[in-house]
Amino acid sequence: MASSFVFSSESVGEGHPDKVADLISDSVLDACLAIDRTSRVACETMVKSNMVILAGEITIPKLQDARKGTTKPIDEAINLGQVVRDAIREIGYVNKDDVFHADSVFINNYLTAQSPDIAQGVDARRAKGKKTDEQGAGDQGIMFGYACNETEELMPTPIMYAHRLGRALTSLRKSGRVKWLRPDAKSQVSVRYENDKPVEVSNVVISTQHTEDVDHATIEKTLIEKVIKRVIPARMLSKNTEYLINPTGRFVVGGPQGDSGLTGRKIIVDTYGGWGRHGGGAFSGKDPSKVDRSAAYMGRWVAKNIVAAGLSTHAEIQFAYAIGHPKPVSVRVETFGTAKLGVSDEQITAAVQKVFSFKPADIVTQLDLLRPIYRQTTNYGHFGKDGLPWESTHKAAELRTAVEHHA
Repeated sequence: MASSFVFSSESVGEGHPDKVADLISDSVLDACLAIDRTSRVACETMVKSNMVILAGEITIPKLQDARKGTTKPIDEAINLGQVVRDAIREIGYVNKDDVFHADSVFINNYLTAQSPDIAQGVDARRAKGKKTDEQGAGDQGIMFGYACNETEELMPTPIMYAHRLGRALTSLRKSGRVKWLRPDAKSQVSVRYENDKPVEVSNVVISTQHTEDVDHATIEKTLIEKVIKRVIPARMLSKNTEYLINPTGRFVVGGPQGDSGLTGRKIIVDTYGGWGRHGGGAFSGKDPSKVDRSAAYMGRWVAKNIVAAGLSTHAEIQFAYAIGHPKPVSVRVETFGTAKLGVSDEQITAAVQKVFSFKPADIVTQLDLLRPIYRQTTNYGHFGKDGLPWESTHKAAELRTAVEHHA
């Protein structure tokens, strides 16, 4: 890398239309897993104006009647309307002038059962044309995981600051202390690096929806004093730091009234803010048989343990799958020249494959993913949060020992 550069990452608030869609999809997923841990869920949501559209494929085995060969409709097993409205209410679209309102949105349900052709590839059973009887990947794809030692969460600085701003802004809004704040919001942080170390925040952007009756000067002062300066360390702010608060000058019409929202459209916000690579697959609304989600979590877990073990200061892992096949077709670790002296990326890669199993069924078991835990992942990044299984570093010592044995 260059000795001096600026890197920017963005986050979005809970009321951003795409995040509204994500939370609804993850709420449906959690409701299905609460009924049956083996549920197969791929729930896509679109929101616009006063409409919510659900589409995708869901199969809940406990609802199937093997004797009659029928399945109870999903909307009979789960009160989808309640799930959707509760998610919207939690976000905060409950104001009397909201076009998109928890109590009055129209909900269109186009969910169907999972394709049997996909199911036979994922299921742990023999099928015609399938080479094994193990659980296979739900799709082909490439996955990445990343970690670095810049923050206590072992995440890149720009994305963590952007997420912290978003959380603080939401907390301020939901506290009721600032009456003019509304749910839709975005944050962005630009960090200047010297010799690959973050040294200064050069620019902060916050755009937040607000009521008609507040002036721009009040918005600007409130967000700088009550959000930015309380979140970003004082040592990272300087007289050169630029603050761009609602730079269009007005943000009254927001949320799904102002823009459509779709599940899975904020994948860079969800991961590493553009600093670490992403394979392209979205997370929200997908059960853990989908490697787009579960393997991305696995990648983060592995990368974080590499850094936590002191094997490198930056680590990225990339691996790939074929649909229906139980083993990854490739695994590669890259430390960008930061590996511990005398340790190669090849040695770390070999140790990783000894300590961790990348089979889809084993990922689910290792991370205990068949639980309704996904609503807590939706907002402010899927990584860098306490309490999520892929954030654990309990494999660090074992990984360090495995590398030493390969040295």
